[in-house]
Amino acid sequence: RLLARKQMVCDVLHPGKPTVSKTEIREKLAKMYKVTPDVVFVFGFKTNFGGGKSTGFALIYDTLDLAKKFEPKHRLARHGLYEKKRPTRKQRKERKNRMKKVRGTKKSKVG
Repeated sequence: RLLARKQMVCDVLHPGKPTVSKTEIREKLAKMYKVTPDVVFVFGFKTNFGGGKSTGFALIYDTLDLAKKFEPKHRLARHGLYEKKRPTRKQRKERKNRMKKVRGTKKSKVG
């Protein structure tokens, strides 16, 4: 398999409930496919008009390392597996103000 995963469209029936949480769906799919919930990624769920049924997408990776390799960063961040390192607010503002003092392609060279 190319991306070392199973992928599927999930239909979730939830009569009487407005929606089902993604963590619940992850745990249920993990139990059904006999894997741990950390390798199950669910996203894109839309609830049908009138409620009672939601449709979304699920990916089940073979290992967590492969999931980290192939999953986009924003979905890893939702699972708490990726943290973007950002400079402090003050550093960003100081850099922006230094960039205002130069023109053109020199902006990229401003530290």
